[in-house]
Amino acid sequence: MATVMSTRKYPHPFLPVTRADLDERGWDQCDIIIVSGDAYVDHPAFGPPLIARFLEGRGFKVGLLPQPDWKSAEPFKALGKPKLFFGVAAGNMDSMLNRLTAQKKNRSEDQYSPGGRTGCRPDRATIVYAQRCREAYPDVPIVLGGIEASLRRIAHFDYWSDTVRRSILLDAKADLLVFGMGERPIWEIADRLHRGEKVSELRDIRGTAYLVNNDEAKRLEADPAQRASDRKIVVLPTFEQVSTDLTAFAQMTRAFQMETNPGNARPVLQRHANRAVYLNPPAFPLGDGEGDTSKGLANVAMDELYDLPFNRVPHPMYRGEGIPAYETVKHSVVLMRGCFGGCTFCSITEHEGRVIQNRSAESVLKEIRELRRMGDFRGTVTDLGGPTANMYKLKCKSPEIEAKCRKLSCVHPGVCENLGTDHGPLIDLMRDVRKEEGIKHVFIASGVRYDLAEKSPEYVKELASHHTGGQLSVAPEHVSKRVLDKMKKPGIESYERFQEMFACESKAAGKEQYDIPYFISGHPGSTLEDMVDLALWLKQTGRRPRQVQDFIPTPMSVAACMYHTGIDPLKMEPVYVAKGLKEKRLQKALILYWNPEHWDDAREALTLAGRADLIGRGPTALVPAESPGERERLARQGKLARR
Repeated sequence: MATVMSTRKYPHPFLPVTRADLDERGWDQCDIIIVSGDAYVDHPAFGPPLIARFLEGRGFKVGLLPQPDWKSAEPFKALGKPKLFFGVAAGNMDSMLNRLTAQKKNRSEDQYSPGGRTGCRPDRATIVYAQRCREAYPDVPIVLGGIEASLRRIAHFDYWSDTVRRSILLDAKADLLVFGMGERPIWEIADRLHRGEKVSELRDIRGTAYLVNNDEAKRLEADPAQRASDRKIVVLPTFEQVSTDLTAFAQMTRAFQMETNPGNARPVLQRHANRAVYLNPPAFPLGDGEGDTSKGLANVAMDELYDLPFNRVPHPMYRGEGIPAYETVKHSVVLMRGCFGGCTFCSITEHEGRVIQNRSAESVLKEIRELRRMGDFRGTVTDLGGPTANMYKLKCKSPEIEAKCRKLSCVHPGVCENLGTDHGPLIDLMRDVRKEEGIKHVFIASGVRYDLAEKSPEYVKELASHHTGGQLSVAPEHVSKRVLDKMKKPGIESYERFQEMFACESKAAGKEQYDIPYFISGHPGSTLEDMVDLALWLKQTGRRPRQVQDFIPTPMSVAACMYHTGIDPLKMEPVYVAKGLKEKRLQKALILYWNPEHWDDAREALTLAGRADLIGRGPTALVPAESPGERERLARQGKLARR
């Protein structure tokens, strides 16, 4: 009873996490149990609790098992047997990315665990949790969801094992997989199971994938119209082909990427030996305001998600032990989801979609007022954004064109002429939030898409005058046009134009503040020579970036395909790849040339790139010839000025 008693001071009952919680509610059984690899934070920024609250709001009895001990099936029986299904998610991050760095070393902290402790979830958590759920209750349907399942729904390259793995559906032995943002499909699954349908009959729900046997796979391959009415099924190269043939893997990646627009996507089939994974087209995006009832789907709107009864705090069972990821977002507000940038190294588009899904201004202002009631809120909104800071309300000028378009990016190689870039609604919302009673500061911590921002001088002025706390995050990533093309990022000149605009507006506002650029090392297409050019640009512009990302090939991204195959799947042409951990480390050292900790690696990189002329003490040199220890000794003796 201790857990129940400790939650009574909160405005809303927490989702049940123990048998005692069920007893307090008078429930004999949950309809649905969500298993999560994250600690339970009752906040809309955390995926599993969001889905659980959403289903609860639709009338279902939902329990949550956060970070259960996976060493046996017993902890998965804590809430008893669910009536409808287990929903299984690794959490807000892929469990392998959560544990390991780009150099395949253990991370020192788990942002989604109490106290930042590591070891609170297994590797490949979705698979392990699903297997334990099956052991606990063999006859209960298992539905996978979350980013780990979503980005591993077909055959994929796994960086941490350096192998091509089959669809996670097979390894998890699950009944269904929900991919993308799952509110629409998970509601339909729950509703139809509640109405008496069997999980084996749920074969036409958008945003879901399931397994078919050999006979059905043959029928689908022979007669694509059989399962998809007037649509054709896109048959991908088989798992056996893509696991041994790099060209087949690249062809698979290209074909899959072409089927990600809900408006025109076709079903996808991929054979794995004598079975096949069948993917329905993606779910339609959520509307805002009053929602929509298009195409016979449930009336679901973005606003509804943020009206759900969240306590906006971690569950008290953690006894005040902080959850680092929560501390980052607790006073931030999400405006939208999705991204039409199509950056090849990023998984946002593959998971959240290319169509921007917005909240209404009224919903955002309502959440701002709820923030004011939080005991530790002191008037500072730490972020007003989403995957990007400035795509709110941006969309294609023509719904008809948008529904037919198969472009993977609306902003590369240039901003599409059909894309509306009016920042007016965002500017109005920023101003409205600032006017709210009790609001002292509203900062923008999400990354600004500068190629869009430069088209709105008024937005840049607002940003510099009112929404920057001294530093602003932007991500030029590189300076080489060839590398930026492989990333699907704009040329460095776009960033330089924005930087000048921002600097001018900051000066006009009487503020000393700076944009803080992010860069990626080791991205496909980038050679040591390219990194030398980036280092020289950094020195010439007086920048010493601390935010450097060593490229990690995340499952199913275009850049991961390049890394694995050495082929650009969108052009089917060779691309250079820094494959070894050492070269990846050397590339990163060149961006950090100014840091003595990286001088040895930077010198080696410069020598290999044929640029030993940049080693020394002259004005053009990047790193000194001496070791850090030797240089410090000389500096202490007064024989050399400190760098």
